[in-house]
Amino acid sequence: MADALVIIDMQAGSFGPANPPRHDAEALFERLNALARWVRAGGGLVVWIHHDGPPGDALEPGTDGWQILPALERGAGDETVSKMACDSFLGTCLETLLRAHGPDRVIITGWATDFCVDTTVRSCTARGFATWAAADGHTVSDRPHLQATKIIEHHNYVWSDLIAPGGPVTVASCEELMSGSQHAGIGRITQS
Repeated sequence: MADALVIIDMQAGSFGPANPPRHDAEALFERLNALARWVRAGGGLVVWIHHDGPPGDALEPGTDGWQILPALERGAGDETVSKMACDSFLGTCLETLLRAHGPDRVIITGWATDFCVDTTVRSCTARGFATWAAADGHTVSDRPHLQATKIIEHHNYVWSDLIAPGGPVTVASCEELMSGSQHAGIGRITQS
């Protein structure tokens, strides 16, 4: 099974002391590195999504903040797609890139659960791709009205029951994805 792994906005300007804490960030970096190595080893595609902020923004292209976090391992064959909206498909080459690669499934991960990750998951399945969300492969900060853990839990639940051309999103942990045990829970959330 050839996969495409989409890693959204894991950029230096979105993490670090100037930002609110990102839920489980250090462990997330390890899980994303392991998942990316696994996808590459299986002949799959890893796509890094960069958010391009306006001049002076923490994510302004070419600045230190725009760079992928140094804790994350990039492969020589990885692709990069820049975006300017929450939707990683809107106005970008992501759909063309994925269709050319022809993955059996597209695995969505990254920052932030409730904005760019959620929008991209919905957009991916609406385009008819077999969309998978790594249940522990995305993160967010506490919001004024809801804790990060509840935001993550809520989105994992909602994605697993979407009605879209690509079918419901399969939600499985990074470990389940790499072990193959996620197949028993297709279309429904699985807990690790």
